Amino acid sequence: MKIIDRVLTKNDCYTANRQIAVKGLMIHSVGCSQPSAIVFIKNWDTPKPNGSSVCVHGFIDGNTGDVYKTLPWNWRAWHCGSGNNGSGNNTHIGVEMCEPATIAYTGGASWTDKNPENTKAVVMRTYKAAVELFAFLCKEYKLEPLADGVIISHSEGYKRGIASNHGDVEHIWNKFGLTMAQFRKDIKAAMGGTTAAEPPKATPAPSTGYKVDDVVQFTGGGVYKSSDAPTPTHSRGKSRCKVTQVYNGKHPYHLISEDDGGVHGWVDTVDIGASSTPALKSVDEIAKEVINGKWGNGDERKQKLTAAGYNYSEIQARVNTLLK
Repeated sequence: MKIIDRVLTKNDCYTANRQIAVKGLMIHSVGCSQPSAIVFIKNWDTPKPNGSSVCVHGFIDGNTGDVYKTLPWNWRAWHCGSGNNGSGNNTHIGVEMCEPATIAYTGGASWTDKNPENTKAVVMRTYKAAVELFAFLCKEYKLEPLADGVIISHSEGYKRGIASNHGDVEHIWNKFGLTMAQFRKDIKAAMGGTTAAEPPKATPAPSTGYKVDDVVQFTGGGVYKSSDAPTPTHSRGKSRCKVTQVYNGKHPYHLISEDDGGVHGWVDTVDIGASSTPALKSVDEIAKEVINGKWGNGDERKQKLTAAGYNYSEIQARVNTLLK
């Protein structure tokens, strides 16, 4: 996770210079098809951006997953409004996730998808970055992510009477099988804790043939949310994954997807261990190789990148950004 300081020193919220005792974290989604955090930062670094008194603690860029810190974490932001029970501005850090350029809002929280592959890549990238950021902030402020009211979305804040009536972040996440419940579990796991998806007190298997951090090829079938799930909750076909835990039992391999970081679960079958599958390079490394002509052009480039285990749309989007 990369945190970039871009504090909005011209925003009235910053100059108000009010601090809070941090009790929780609230996740937001910007509500428009704009993946660039810099666009918001430039617009909001004024006394009244768009004529309103608004400011958040940070933005997660949709193109890179980088976190732009726009207020000191313990400053009082204007990110969620208020409700019958007060305001989450007094207790919660507020972070906005940027949204894909490939969606189009049709009214309220409803939207259509013009490029599902790209849209999913951006959503999963910001989700992963949000997990890492919130795990960091929970450690920083000694917060328990699974405790009631600590990690909430804007829409959950509204239901609790501490925020205005918004549908984020569920209006984006629901279409990709993401939930706030899983988000909280993933934050706990990122802090080094355990989640409900892990078998309790399982015994490590000494002779499985794979070990933690092996890069493997998941050959299809079921990715299980728990060790005793009767049916798979995801079926991904062939997907590069990293082994995060190895257990005896019905579903011995715990994997996390190398493709998008968004699939956690227990599987029965993998192939290709780390010794025969090289680790993937970063998006920036591959994008620079593409620019230098190492991956060919057109369909040839797409076929080569896909065969090597890379997300073509994600790489191409980064190439376009670097060439601007």
